[in-house]
Amino acid sequence: MATKEKNKKYCYGTEENKKFMKELSEDLLAFGHKFPSPGGSSFYLGDDGTPMPEKGRHTWITCRMCHVYSIGHFRGHEGSDALIDAALRGLKGELKDIKNDGWYPGLNEDDSPMPDKQCYAHAFVILAACSALKAGRPGAKELLDEALAVYDKYFWNEEEGLACDTWNTEFTVLDPYRGVNANMHTVEAFLAVADVCDSAKYRARAGRIVDHVIKWASENEWRIPEHFDDKWTVLLEYNADKKDDQFKPYGATPGHGIEWARLTTQWALSTFGEGEESKKYIDAACKLYDRAVADGWYCDGAPGIVYTTDWEGKPIVHDRMHWTLAEAINTSSILYQVTGNQKYADEYATFLEYLDEYVVDHKLGSWFHQLDQNNKVIGTVWPGKSDIYHALQATLIPYGEISKSIICNAGNIEL
Repeated sequence: MATKEKNKKYCYGTEENKKFMKELSEDLLAFGHKFPSPGGSSFYLGDDGTPMPEKGRHTWITCRMCHVYSIGHFRGHEGSDALIDAALRGLKGELKDIKNDGWYPGLNEDDSPMPDKQCYAHAFVILAACSALKAGRPGAKELLDEALAVYDKYFWNEEEGLACDTWNTEFTVLDPYRGVNANMHTVEAFLAVADVCDSAKYRARAGRIVDHVIKWASENEWRIPEHFDDKWTVLLEYNADKKDDQFKPYGATPGHGIEWARLTTQWALSTFGEGEESKKYIDAACKLYDRAVADGWYCDGAPGIVYTTDWEGKPIVHDRMHWTLAEAINTSSILYQVTGNQKYADEYATFLEYLDEYVVDHKLGSWFHQLDQNNKVIGTVWPGKSDIYHALQATLIPYGEISKSIICNAGNIEL
């Protein structure tokens, strides 16, 4: 990545950068206020923050909005507590399957439940409950206890040290597919439990998942395999015939390599502190991040990080997703802090410059969720602006305590 002198508002540690991040943060929190449906579950938000009921009301989005307004609570954002409580009402009410246990993936526009039971959604229920508990909201502890019990019963495999992916709605048939994405958000959720509840058990579980992913990546030139069978055999050619599958795309996902680098660093520092044991994990995190950025950034004639590549690092899906950029902002800042390597600070500045020019919607608020190869806004995968989770975290994590979940230090971040 070429370096050039940057505007100070993009440079890590400057007062101008902190001011920029604070403005972005406040804009995002203001943008998301219209998410609650009458029952509490989250509407998918449109370009201007207006609900899109035709998109359904998803559990994972509801959880994300509960989490971000729990952060808002600690940031002093007016109205946050009522928004947390609305999301909790949805998670304890209409999104919960009282017959079969667990949580539906979401509800359709006609209020019918979406099928199956997803590890991904249940990991986010844990995160939301942790965040609401930290914010002191009524009912959050009970929700967390239930979410952990359901997750332990159906998704966590203690022998493997990994989570399965999808059951049928009744929890009677387990899909043979196994995936890394659900395990990534499980690590995020388990680290939050470890921090909020002071639980060594969940921190150790997160580490077991991290170790698996590092091993798989190290055997694959630091590109993370995403798809597996029920024996955890790598399926590198999974969906080779439908490479742009919306939920299980073929190949490597640079954004996930970047996000895993951040979570690996957080886990290592929270477990080992700054000792020698952490260094090998931080080294692995650098390899994950460096590979992802080398493969994905500005690789097709235009700035931005492509969504997927093949196993040689050649781009497949050229679209730029906002969440990938958010994670690049997070991880470049963290690796700069833990390594002192200036290249990470330079990349942080480059990512923020790109964010400001192409991704922030300076007219309607929030961030555009999907751009094409030419950095034009499109909505083939992400029409509108579904939620503010990745974007909000990217305005705060760079200045938070690296070893802790963001919910545990959101109130102490000075911007």
